[in-house]
Amino acid sequence: MKALVILSGGLDSTTILYDLVNRGYETEAISFIYKQKNIKELECAKKTCENLNVPHKVVDLTCYNDLAPSSLTRENISVPEMHYNEPEQASTVVPNRNMIFIALATSYAISKRIPELFYGPHLEDHKTYLDSSPIFVEKVAEVLKVCDNFQVALKTPLLWKTKTDILSIGISLGVDYRYTWSCYYSRGRPCGKCGSCINRLEAFKEAGIEDPLEYEV
Repeated sequence: MKALVILSGGLDSTTILYDLVNRGYETEAISFIYKQKNIKELECAKKTCENLNVPHKVVDLTCYNDLAPSSLTRENISVPEMHYNEPEQASTVVPNRNMIFIALATSYAISKRIPELFYGPHLEDHKTYLDSSPIFVEKVAEVLKVCDNFQVALKTPLLWKTKTDILSIGISLGVDYRYTWSCYYSRGRPCGKCGSCINRLEAFKEAGIEDPLEYEV
């Protein structure tokens, strides 16, 4: 079976990639550059694909930055340094990002005759990131069935799992989390203060596992 993974280089999509490779899928990965502040995640995605011998397609979407301002893409908008579930996290929403990524990844999957497309929304994303919500996944999956004669199935295996659940799955798969990046910045070390860092650190603490990354805070 063939599969395509939308790979950010973060903990969630990297875990999905390892799982598919472990299950014997003929797997490819696709990533996007959209002038994100956390561009370091792309370096991790490339390294993971090299380590797993997975073909990796990188798509330049820098024009998207002009269309969809966010604290993740604009230097004049500050990233909130608070818990992942706080209302202020809404500033990190990149409008309609997953719709764009899924649409382009589907085009690639159709051209390569890859029948399954995976991306990694999880339970704690639902409230703030509506393009990671169950209703969004349901509706987009329906659209993919009618957009071309070659049907692509949208798969979201982490949709109802917490970050701690995902981490536990990854540890059992032998995921090398040294090559994942969750921070909303791309400095030498993850900040430890943004919502994504806090969410990741909480997961490692709850799982009783030490994060292999060294943090500023």
